[in-house]
Amino acid sequence: MSPVALVSRVLAAIFGCYAFVWGVVALGVAALNGVGVDYHAAEQAMMMLAFILYLALFLWSFAAASLWRVWLVLALGSVLMLAAAWQLQRMIIG
Repeated sequence: MSPVALVSRVLAAIFGCYAFVWGVVALGVAALNGVGVDYHAAEQAMMMLAFILYLALFLWSFAAASLWRVWLVLALGSVLMLAAAWQLQRMIIG
């Protein structure tokens, strides 16, 4: 593996996984809050899930065969989930 590819995987593992998990947490908290779960309970539940998800994505980003697939999944997934969370929060607030 070239040094550039290794640095790219490390950046994807740290920052890409963080953005993806942030999108999951934001969307999960908004969805749970939207169905009536207390905000802090929803936040706590999603943060517990976030630790497991971050670890799984971190390991996957090094195990995946295609570096492009890693960046595509992490970038596209985080953008879509953050946009969905933002829209859902706007719908809940009114």
